[in-house]
Amino acid sequence: MKVCLQVNRWIIGTLLCLVPFCSLAQKDPLDKYVEEGIENNLVIQQKSISLEKALLGLNTARSMFLPSVAFQFNYQSGDGGRTIPLPVGDLLNGVYATLNQLTGGQNFPQLENQNISFFPKNFYDTKFRTTVPILNTDLIYNKKINEQQVTLKEYEVDTYKRELVKNIKTAYFNYLIALNGIGIYESSLNIAKEGKRVNQKLVESGKGLPAYVLRSESEVAAANAKLIQTKQQADNARMYFNSLLNKPADAPVDTAYDADDGLGKASALMLSPAVPIENREELKSLKQVVELNKTIARMNKSFTIPKLGGFIDIGSQAEGWSFDKRSRYYLAGIQLDIPVFEGNRNRNKISQAWLDIKQAQLNVADVSRQLNVSANVAKNNLRSALETYQSSVTQLNAAASYQRLIEKGYKAGTNSYIETIDARNQLTSARLAVSIDKYNVLIAAAGVEREVANYQIKK
Repeated sequence: MKVCLQVNRWIIGTLLCLVPFCSLAQKDPLDKYVEEGIENNLVIQQKSISLEKALLGLNTARSMFLPSVAFQFNYQSGDGGRTIPLPVGDLLNGVYATLNQLTGGQNFPQLENQNISFFPKNFYDTKFRTTVPILNTDLIYNKKINEQQVTLKEYEVDTYKRELVKNIKTAYFNYLIALNGIGIYESSLNIAKEGKRVNQKLVESGKGLPAYVLRSESEVAAANAKLIQTKQQADNARMYFNSLLNKPADAPVDTAYDADDGLGKASALMLSPAVPIENREELKSLKQVVELNKTIARMNKSFTIPKLGGFIDIGSQAEGWSFDKRSRYYLAGIQLDIPVFEGNRNRNKISQAWLDIKQAQLNVADVSRQLNVSANVAKNNLRSALETYQSSVTQLNAAASYQRLIEKGYKAGTNSYIETIDARNQLTSARLAVSIDKYNVLIAAAGVEREVANYQIKK
């Protein structure tokens, strides 16, 4: 018996331990839609391509520090044009004639004067040229600038992601509002139809008034018109929501969202005493622009630093396509570039860069003020939405109690049918107000979440 009890306790304990993991496995449908929207949204895909291009630009800037090797081939052949007269015969023929007389032979032939052309004949030059930067501050700053541009692109992508998260949540809640409205108007339509049936029975039995039947028909028609309008709103809301996810317009939407849990999280947002805006990518981007302009200013300021580079050529050159020990060669050297005078162009660039820095700093201050105001307005909107929702709940309870009392009074003959219609309309309006105000709280919470940038975006 004790063994069985221990086994049962172990099983129960194991099941209790698994409960949290089961709840974690059941992800909120809205979170899944947000992830799906971020993954499939076409605008984000376009901005991701821009980010990839920036990363490739950074890789290109890094590669500028590596040696560059190129194969070069040059072939020339020509005749005519300018020549250089070379009087070899005039210089040597007399000497050669004297030598032939002294030696008694013809070992030294007579030479003709030559004309040397400037154009080479059948001449080639082929080589491998390797160049390497030894000292070049522009390459260092160019790499830094590209790194900062990549960061700007990342902030740009994250900014749109946060805006997309807000739009997806707002569209989802608007769709739920429309669906709840359909349910409320369907219930109202059924009640109106039942009222019409009861009034028709009373007229048939001689206890009712024909005017009440006409009023019932009017009530049924009005409820049906509201129902049709709300269904159309739901279709439009679903199409817009699916467009944000890059899905077909008629794709089904999972509505298993725990609104009460969302209300609890929204209430928790009101407990924070401040609305931090430091996480806003817009502000980070502007600060990054300041740093980028500072880098450009430092690069322009370093124009006085000399630039030093080296090269080495390994190849072969000769006439007549000969390739031997005499044609092969190597040539190495360095190049030093020191600016002396450029008409104050570099100094003007430095002044412009510092003005850009000042302008960017002022922009940071201005946008920080605007974002801070926007965040506080969003928090005030959330506070107002919560108070409005609480008031709507109170009105719903009062409208439900009033409707029950009027219905009892109508059945007892103490209240008129017009009063029952008015009570039912008040109840329907109160139910709609509660539904709309509930999701308005969630929409306002999504706005606060956007303003303080506290939604965890997966990289």
